[in-house]
Amino acid sequence: MLDKSYVVPWGKRGSMSTDAEAAVLAELVHESTPLPTGARRERFERSFADSVGSRHAISVNSGAVALHMAIRMLDLAPGDEVIATPQTHRATVQPLLDHDVRVRFCDIDPTTLNLDPVALEALITPRTRALLLVHYGGCPVEMDTVMALARRHGFLVLEDCVHALGARYRGRSPGSLADIATFSLRNAKTSTVLGEGGLITCERDDWAERLHRLRAHDMETRTAHPRPARATEPAALPGATYTTPLQRGCVRRPGSDATMPEAVAALGQAQLAGVEAAAAKRRALAGRLDEVLTRYPFLTPQSAPAHSTHAYHLYTCFAGHQELRDRLVLALDRRGVEIQLRYFPQHLLPQWRHRGHLRGECPVAERSWFEQHLNLPCHALLTPTQQDYLVEALDGSLAELNGGAAVPAAMSATVCGLR
Repeated sequence: MLDKSYVVPWGKRGSMSTDAEAAVLAELVHESTPLPTGARRERFERSFADSVGSRHAISVNSGAVALHMAIRMLDLAPGDEVIATPQTHRATVQPLLDHDVRVRFCDIDPTTLNLDPVALEALITPRTRALLLVHYGGCPVEMDTVMALARRHGFLVLEDCVHALGARYRGRSPGSLADIATFSLRNAKTSTVLGEGGLITCERDDWAERLHRLRAHDMETRTAHPRPARATEPAALPGATYTTPLQRGCVRRPGSDATMPEAVAALGQAQLAGVEAAAAKRRALAGRLDEVLTRYPFLTPQSAPAHSTHAYHLYTCFAGHQELRDRLVLALDRRGVEIQLRYFPQHLLPQWRHRGHLRGECPVAERSWFEQHLNLPCHALLTPTQQDYLVEALDGSLAELNGGAAVPAAMSATVCGLR
């Protein structure tokens, strides 16, 4: 509840701030170098690209801006079709409202909440230009299947990696699995810059050049040849008359002034070293929560493909029906555990309903959000005491719903009387 103080709160920050970050900020305060651009930003971009295995990383001032700019690279034209997942934050698909395209929402797999490749293939038409996907909660999408479809049908793929720092798919990092990708460094993410920040990764040199121009202003330097000063002219202020060529900047097209400041880039660089440790903490807690669920088969955890490593930006589990899910949420809330449901199906939001999208379009996504799934707190800032309390609260709540006792994992939910 909004006015309640929780024993185990939802994560307000996704990563730990240490003396290293404080030292970086102190160093910047006492420097005289310009803060909007500089060496730290370039160093951070190179380090980030190397960390995800991408040729280019272009930093910007927020994850939402990264998505807007990445979608610009798709060169969408009126009448194009774009397929998108409905199971995501509105920022993933919101930029498409600025384009005269038809958006087709693809239903999801009920166990991963990522888009279903079978449903995806059924939506592809000759007008399909692009696909927007998200690795929900840090669970990687089946990218081999998706990219094979994209190459066969000739459309581009944008992966929203907002949850996926620390994840792996067949040994590779999200951000290097599609044509272009975006990241957010907002407060609640696995790596944060104490505010806002974003990155775009890609392989194409021409896209990287365009993104650099779009991030600032697309300037072109031209040489001007002013007339020589005449001897009869009155004396002018120093520098007011010129006899040598001048360099002047001309704006070729509008930019966005979305450059990541030096202070943000410096914090991002400091945070990079802790990404794996933060993800490991999340995975360790997720393992403990999974262990509790094995004793209550009427609740199942989100599953990741065997060849993937889950980042657990979100810990998601599924109840058999809405009454059970709602009772569990209330039981955990009474015990001081903050629960959130993420995310409302995008195609049912007013802005997309206005474009003709209706309930029933993505039945799996709708059933999951309205009836089955819930997200438990799972972040690196939970103390060992809070983690222990969360595990005990989950166990106690499930035992309460089961009549006071855990059950062997082999027993069915039907036997437990909860379906």
